[in-house]
Amino acid sequence: MNLPLSRFPVPESIDHLPDDLRERILTVQEKAGFVPNVFLMLAHRPLEARAFFDYHDALMERESDTLTPSEKEMIVVATSARNQCLYCVVAHGAILRIYSKKPTVADQIAINHKTAAISERERVMLDFAMYISQDVGELNEHWEQKLQAVGFSQDDIWDIGAITAFFGLSNRLVSLTNTPPNDEFYLMGRVPKDKS
Repeated sequence: MNLPLSRFPVPESIDHLPDDLRERILTVQEKAGFVPNVFLMLAHRPLEARAFFDYHDALMERESDTLTPSEKEMIVVATSARNQCLYCVVAHGAILRIYSKKPTVADQIAINHKTAAISERERVMLDFAMYISQDVGELNEHWEQKLQAVGFSQDDIWDIGAITAFFGLSNRLVSLTNTPPNDEFYLMGRVPKDKS
């Protein structure tokens, strides 16, 4: 059974999109082998889609002081699970498995980061992300000292907060639109890629 990609209209074809968005989607399709459903859902409003993708790239592709791409994806998986966003848990869980080269880590973090097979540094990072996601989220002296004690810089702390906040937005949009994850995401990073 094919689920609809959104409760809102999506383009019938990427050919109907503005050139810059179409090019961005084609680039992702070439790299991944498919078009992530979230791209088509967001194309409902091209101006907002551009802003969303630009902010995503500014956060997730920017080189942080010490925060790794794998740690960034851990933040997305943990907070998205708490926000009950299936799409982001599945899609970013796939990316986390690929970056970390650990096929079980995303599932462990999605269920309970406190018992996952991760470092103390990563656990503190996810504790802070949960605090931002689910609580007041104010950076106070206690949190700043705790994060710096495990090696995070002030810029890293900003990144942790900004990634958590951005994906809170993403989680809510995906839930609003009822956008399902692509089937392809479920196996990514779990089984070795066929190199033939």
